[in-house]
Amino acid sequence: MIRRFVVAVGISFALVAGALASIPAASAVQARPKPASYTPPPVQWGTCTDPRLAARKAECGYVVVPLDYTRPNGTKIQLAVSRIKHKTPDAQAQGPMLVNPGGPGGSGLIYAVFGEFVPNGAGDAYDWIGFDPRGVGSSKPALSCIPDYAGYNRPLYVPVTRQIEQVWLQRSKAYAAACDNAQHALLSHLTTLDSVRDMESIRMALGAPQINYYGFSYGTYLGQVYGTLYPNRFRRVIFDGVVNATRVWYDANLDQDFAFNKSVKVFFAYVAAHNSVWHLGTTERAVELRYYAELRKLIGHPADGKIGPDEWNDIFTQAAYYVYGWVDVASAFAAWVHDHNAAPLVDLYGGPPFDDNGYAVYLGVSCTDAKWPTNWQTWRRDNWSIYAKAPFLTWNNAWFNAPCAFWPAKAGHPVKVDGSRVQSVLMINETLDAATPYSGALQTRKTFPNSVLIEGVGGTTHAGSLSGVTCTDDRIVAYLQTGALPPRVSGNRSDVRCPPVPAPQPEAAMAAATAKSGAMRQALRPSNPWER
Repeated sequence: MIRRFVVAVGISFALVAGALASIPAASAVQARPKPASYTPPPVQWGTCTDPRLAARKAECGYVVVPLDYTRPNGTKIQLAVSRIKHKTPDAQAQGPMLVNPGGPGGSGLIYAVFGEFVPNGAGDAYDWIGFDPRGVGSSKPALSCIPDYAGYNRPLYVPVTRQIEQVWLQRSKAYAAACDNAQHALLSHLTTLDSVRDMESIRMALGAPQINYYGFSYGTYLGQVYGTLYPNRFRRVIFDGVVNATRVWYDANLDQDFAFNKSVKVFFAYVAAHNSVWHLGTTERAVELRYYAELRKLIGHPADGKIGPDEWNDIFTQAAYYVYGWVDVASAFAAWVHDHNAAPLVDLYGGPPFDDNGYAVYLGVSCTDAKWPTNWQTWRRDNWSIYAKAPFLTWNNAWFNAPCAFWPAKAGHPVKVDGSRVQSVLMINETLDAATPYSGALQTRKTFPNSVLIEGVGGTTHAGSLSGVTCTDDRIVAYLQTGALPPRVSGNRSDVRCPPVPAPQPEAAMAAATAKSGAMRQALRPSNPWER
């Protein structure tokens, strides 16, 4: 559940269930694969159908790539790409900047607009390239299995009876089977390695000797693998919300369960600190108890016939990912508790219609990048153990990933990431980021010895760069303008310590200002919070 769909997931993201599967032994980790031999035709650029891209005079087209890179002359698929060209004189142009918003499964086509959000015109010298990874969005074919799978009135996440557990298991099996029926051939070719080779095909189709890269959440893992295979093709690289490549993917979700339980408590403490506004409790514990009390009341009695305990948990998960929507979530919480007004909750959840494309590709990548336990006893044991200590997201996360226990495509082994030949990476991670825990950023800093890590000290926001924090944004601007990184310090720690993305003030005027600062992310996030 990396998913990172705020500027995307979504984390993802990725950004984006976990439990205690062991990390693959060294002998089981894939050695560096040989680069695939395929040269795509140039992109035939045309107009964009997305009005946001069209308004900015972006260009859109497709990159033709093999479904299977081991058979470069076989079946071809199409990757949707977009471009907003540099605004500087050609002599000052810095080349293409590919952006991946996370997931896996996040649509990135709109991210050609991202350059305009970089302060001081520091993005103007780049050709900003958005793209939908294989299976996603406007790429052809796109994967969809059961569109309303995250619709209202699902079974309770926490399997307090064997009957509930069996219903979820049957749902998970049915979803995996539906994906197989929808795109059987595609399912075996949705790995991160496939997408890395697609990135290299995009580079070649653009006719560029190197690419710049801005990856969020899962996009940082995509970048880590690309840098392992094609280190000399990387120029300036930014990773925001950094994935621990040694934990993909079963273990990574375990890490998230503990991290989300901690980050949501920070939100509850914020609500308590503003009890004069929301009247939900004067301590973190009081607000937390109110959250769980209301969740229990919704079992069998969904608010407005739509928001049951699962949807309730999904809505609050937004607050555990990012500070941007804290006022909205807290206000919806209060409206329900005090007035039984479910409308704000329904608005936050979104749908119908629902769309499972991002979720389907999330599974398509996650389930095949690395092996998952196929014995449900393992999942049951691990998740109940975690739930006893970290109840907030554990079973939500488990069922989010449960189709991987039944996935029809064969899983491989993760690429052993080696960033020693990548010349420079600027990384950003907040200390209490739940989707990509801070320990992953430290691990990646070791793996990429030419990297520098900016820490948003004490923050809970996932992949939140360019949110108006001057300390962080000024260093991004400097890096994009000159390629210069801040000094790297010794030890297993961050190199630069900055304030986190600030929590919003609930008063109307300050809330409006916060909404403006987060407008980029709010405009680009999906309507369905289950997509992360």
